[in-house]
Amino acid sequence: MNKIVTLQQSVMAEDEKFAAAIKDRNARMGLLMVNIIGSPGCGKTTLLEKTALHAGLSMAVIEGDLATDRDAERLARLGVPVVQINTKGGCHLEANVVEKAMESLPLDTLDVLFIENVGNLVCPAEFDLGEDFKVAVLSAPEGADKPLKYPYLFTSAKAVLLTKTDLLPHLSFDMEMFAEDTRKLNPAAPVFHVDSLSGAGIDQWVGFIKLKAKEKKANVR
Repeated sequence: MNKIVTLQQSVMAEDEKFAAAIKDRNARMGLLMVNIIGSPGCGKTTLLEKTALHAGLSMAVIEGDLATDRDAERLARLGVPVVQINTKGGCHLEANVVEKAMESLPLDTLDVLFIENVGNLVCPAEFDLGEDFKVAVLSAPEGADKPLKYPYLFTSAKAVLLTKTDLLPHLSFDMEMFAEDTRKLNPAAPVFHVDSLSGAGIDQWVGFIKLKAKEKKANVR
């Protein structure tokens, strides 16, 4: 058991070096990097599609999936610079692979680089990819109880998105419980209610990202 723990700590420590290097480069460039985390099918890619359609925001995406490049193809059709990472079974992205993927992107032309992590509420929340902050994405059909069941993500996120809100009339989603639990875990995080298909709530989300990107540019070393 000690050998396994030591190995895991060693691997994570090594990856933290890559994360630190990414943070340093992004700070010097004034590039905002956002790590999007949520379950498979919660609407991460659709959210990024809608975000890309807003004027005045230059963005690129690193897509993480176990297999296929289908999500990357969706974003590429919108003209978004995108790099696909297939983990082939890995449950999360790692900073060393993200750093390699960044080499293929026009970083000096971007306001924000989004990382769409592998669909998972657990593992991706535990790894630093060099991002400025994490965003927790939860779809209404998943249920209002998820923040307390997966507290690490909802505690560490700088923003929370509730997606597929158009389905709320058809679900027994306890909005009061969701709001209370999220507030208890992370009182500082803004919560955005979004229906990406109709575009409801997207303006508020994009406004938040634009503000953070502007702040990052203003603090270039």
